[in-house]
Formats: sequence, C-alpha cells, structure tokens
Amino acid sequence: MAKLFFLLSGEHQTLPVSEAQAILEAEGYNYRILENLTQVMRLEADPDSVESIRFRSALTRICCQEIFNCEAKLPEILANVSSDALGEFICDESFAVRVRRVKGVTPELGGVELERKLGEQILETVKNTRVNLSNPQKTFFGVLTDSRFIFGLKTAEIIPKPFSERRPRKRPAFHPTAMPAKLARTMVNLAQPRRGELVLDPFCGTGGILVEAGLMGCRVLGFDAKPHMVRGGLKNILHYGIKPEGMATADARYPPVTKVDCIVTDPPYGRSASTLGTSTRLIVEDFLSAVGDKIPRGRRICMAAPKTAKIEDAGEEAGFKHIESHFVYVHRSLTRQIVVFEKS
Repeated sequence: MAKLFFLLSGEHQTLPVSEAQAILEAEGYNYRILENLTQVMRLEADPDSVESIRFRSALTRICCQEIFNCEAKLPEILANVSSDALGEFICDESFAVRVRRVKGVTPELGGVELERKLGEQILETVKNTRVNLSNPQKTFFGVLTDSRFIFGLKTAEIIPKPFSERRPRKRPAFHPTAMPAKLARTMVNLAQPRRGELVLDPFCGTGGILVEAGLMGCRVLGFDAKPHMVRGGLKNILHYGIKPEGMATADARYPPVTKVDCIVTDPPYGRSASTLGTSTRLIVEDFLSAVGDKIPRGRRICMAAPKTAKIEDAGEEAGFKHIESHFVYVHRSLTRQIVVFEKS
C-alpha cells in the first residue's frame, strides 16, 4: 500500500469522505484512513485504487501520492523537499508545482510564491529536471489546510464539468424534482454497486440516478407509478447511450422484480412531486417492507427523503441496519436526508 491523499469537494461536509470510502469498499481495496482534514483525506491504499476514484467519484477533486506532510510553515516545508524524498517520483522529466488553499487558511503563505520556492527547491535537489508550466510530464500538488501542508505527486484529477452538463435542465426530459447529477452519482456510490451489477430505482422519475449508475457500468432497472415519467426516464437514459434492463410503470410498494444487487432511489416529495394521495413516510415504510427479500444480505439501499420524514426509523422498523445519514440543504422548506441501509 502507498500513502495517498485526496482533495475533496467543499460542497458538503460529510458526503465526500463517505463517497470515497464507499468506492474503495465497493471495488474491494484494502485501505486505512490516516487522517481527515478539511477537504483532505489522507490514507494508505493500493495506488491502483486511484483509477476507481477517478472513474466513479463525483465529490473527489484531485488524487495524489503523498510525499510529505508538515506544519504550514515555509522553513519546514522547504526542509522536507529533499532529493531522497523526490527521487522516486521524478527523473529527467519536466514538472510543475501547484498549491491549493482550503477556506483561506494560512494567508501569510502566498500560494504563487510557495509554488515558485518549491519549484526552485526541486530544480536544485533533483538533477535533470526542468519546469514546464503549460504541459508538464509530472505535476506536484500541495494543499494548505488546517495549518498543515500536504504535498505529493498528482495521479488523477476529476473534472466536474461533465456533471454540470448532465444537470436536469440539460437532459432531454426535464422535471423540476429531478436530482442533480453529482448527488445522484454520490448516492449510487454510497450503495456500493460494482460494474455489471443490477441497480434498481423504484421511484425513477426522469432517470437521473439510473443515468449515473449506467455511466459507471452498472446494469439498471427503473419503475415509476406515472407512465409519462417512465417515458421521460427512458428518453434520458437512452440519450446517454445506456440500455436499461427494463423500465416499467409500477408501484414501488409492489415491485415486479425478484432480485437486484442494490437499490438507489429518491421517493416523491415536495410541491412538484406526486405521492398518489399518501405521505412520503408511508410510501417509504411500505416500500422498505416490500423489498426486504429483493436484495442479498450485506447489500445496500441508498435513498433520499425530507429530513422531517425520519426514514432511518422506517428502515430499522423494516429490519434494515442504518449505516449512515447525510443532510443536504436544498431551500428553506427542504433539507434532504441521504440514508444508507444495509440488509442484515
């Protein structure tokens, strides 16, 4: 295993760390968390795990192999940049140094000046290296966070633009209750499916969750009680080149399916959603009671609901183990609760 660190999105306090851990567990990597700092997770893991993070994650920004970490003080930082530390990471190659500051910490250290000093130190300590800021062969990356400086070699970067291009209004079929692509992808990851496994969304709406699962290489299956939503969901899924295992008009409380590998879903709630004359809490209770025998022991359900519905209680009453919850503020009258259950 190698020492790695991930720069995480600052869009949410708890989801980025949980998503990264869920990906590592889904892909079967051994790992050990060394430290969680503001927007930085330090860990020991197989270096190959970075490719899974790059391919799957919505809330990780940059992955690096760690070279050193220290207090955010210039003399200590430069003292750690030695030929012994850098020799295994660069040889006869061009490089650039980039520094990111999290939430304005350590303002006395100028980012551009720190990049320049680190670059000079690397040039002095490692022979046959050269700076190339526009197209470097290697990029060294440092993060200032929590009065600390974490420095390493960048091994992957996750570009957020594709998620923006898949936002609800960009899809062929739009509905105002549709979930943003980043959150949908994160929820799929929290359910821990592997490539080729079957992901069910029994309240699929216009298919945002199924799109993200399909783009990750999962097989997808969707139901919705409204025929026009099923048609819109199928239109969106096919637009992104995904062929679903099936899309059907069905009541999630009576799902026409025998076995799936995991379930990821966002039941109806809010002014623009139809709950067919009942409450979100009752729908969730009936749904969870109906799917207890549809997923294998040890596999997961990830679902969203208003915080006020307290669906973690409904899951435990239905015999599921409550693994974790995350709260996502949407607007004054809605905070989403993202809940992960496990079949015990």
